[in-house]
Amino acid sequence: MDFKMALTVLVASVPFFILTVWALVDVFMKDFGSTGRKAMWVLVAGFPFVGALIYLVFGFRRGRKPENA
Repeated sequence: MDFKMALTVLVASVPFFILTVWALVDVFMKDFGSTGRKAMWVLVAGFPFVGALIYLVFGFRRGRKPENA
């Protein structure tokens, strides 16, 4: 693999990495009503790109930020 191709792959993967990290941080900051539900969303959001999109579509509005934060 030459340098140009490696740089292209790296630049293309950065947004997917950022989306996954954002989804995980959001899950950890919210309360989903039970530890089991939170664990499920951590597993879903932790799956690169596809999991983060699933969390964004289905789980983002289910959790609530704690009032004391």
